Amino acid sequence: MTTIGAPDRDRLELLLIGGRSGVGKTTVAHELSEQWQRRGVAHCLVDGDNLGAAYPKPADDPDGSALTEANLRAVWENYAAAGHRRLVYVNTVSVLEPSMVLRAIGGSARVHGVLLTATDETAHARLARREVGTALDLHVRRSGTMAAHLDERAGDWVLRVPTDGRLVADIATAISREVLLPTAR
Repeated sequence: MTTIGAPDRDRLELLLIGGRSGVGKTTVAHELSEQWQRRGVAHCLVDGDNLGAAYPKPADDPDGSALTEANLRAVWENYAAAGHRRLVYVNTVSVLEPSMVLRAIGGSARVHGVLLTATDETAHARLARREVGTALDLHVRRSGTMAAHLDERAGDWVLRVPTDGRLVADIATAISREVLLPTAR
């Protein structure tokens, strides 16, 4: 965990959940959200994969990063207007891009990073259940490449959480134990 920006009482809380395809990011994030709802912990959940899902991408933004940031900014403005101070942001590379997310939410935050990990075999099995079209092999190759990239580039401040052979509820509970302040509401 790291704190970016000047400390203040109304600091935003930002949880970044990243990891390769097939590691369980979305599933774990939704379970975490369910657990926090049962505890009365105010938060909002944004899946960053949807924020840049456009084809074709703008000519001046071929990877869609500017589009993702602009869409996150627009979504966060609505959550902030509703009084939210805690964001769970899920995206494959989120733990490599805390500066982009902070720009989009417009301020300093207490930032927690979680990198979910899984073996190639586990990721392949999960992707095979999800990818029923012609792109399975492509997704498996990209997932393996991204796993190595994330492991190499994610800083020491990022908590690595293996997902192989674990129940989703147990993974979410372990993450919550590490990142949620006991008095957070």
